[in-house]
Amino acid sequence: MIRLAVRVQRAQAEIVLAELLTLAPSGVEEVAVDDDVIEYAVYGAPGELPELPDVSAVAGSALVELRTSEVADDWDQRWRSFHRPLVLADGRLAVRPPWEAAQGSEIELVIDPGQAFGTGSHATTRLCLEMLLDLPATGRLLDLGCGSGVLAIAAARLGFSPVAAVDFDPLAVAATASNAAINGVSIEVRRHDLRVDPIEVAPVVVANLLRPLLLTWAARLADAGAGGAHELPGRIIASGLLVGEADEIAGAFAEVGLRESARRDHGDWAALLLER
Repeated sequence: MIRLAVRVQRAQAEIVLAELLTLAPSGVEEVAVDDDVIEYAVYGAPGELPELPDVSAVAGSALVELRTSEVADDWDQRWRSFHRPLVLADGRLAVRPPWEAAQGSEIELVIDPGQAFGTGSHATTRLCLEMLLDLPATGRLLDLGCGSGVLAIAAARLGFSPVAAVDFDPLAVAATASNAAINGVSIEVRRHDLRVDPIEVAPVVVANLLRPLLLTWAARLADAGAGGAHELPGRIIASGLLVGEADEIAGAFAEVGLRESARRDHGDWAALLLER
């Protein structure tokens, strides 16, 4: 089995990922190398992987490093060891992959990460869940950039209704729909490009995105608000941020009329609660 790894600048990572998925639609592994670099990897037998020149062209000026390596043929089983159960709020909420035993929590989510998404254990998702647990669970909620659907499904189980989940990646849309069915919740799931599609808002929005996309969304909200064309969300949980990026994001949304009311961090990562 061959592993093809592409390391790119974090600032352009989302754009590279979108293009890379056109070459490797079966899924991409994501690893944060450091504050400035993201690694995307795909696996396959020799001859099944994208051509190196094509990958180089997709990554463009964001490319830091491109390499291939051999991995054990049982990699597709060993990757499961990286996905462990997450238990929050003294057992109020647990998130686990389907191969792990039930945790005995009040609300228990079963999330199949596939090979391109997580189950909720990443610090940014954990921070979003912690903030979500602190909010009144009423009204409509939008999960902007839903990944495997952890946040949308948790919101639905907590009592938010209706719940919508959108993502640019069609694999994320499929994963979220599948995981929603597994957990017995009704969620509106669809593909959405926040850079160009009509602006999506709800009374509560959870946006676990990278810095460039959050800045793009804030700018689009500002433009729409200035023209009187769109209402603002009442609350936004914004994550996907390094600790050093949180002030910039808080400032961008403050200019729109959404001010920081709470902040949490876990290791190198941060999440903001922004309120109108």
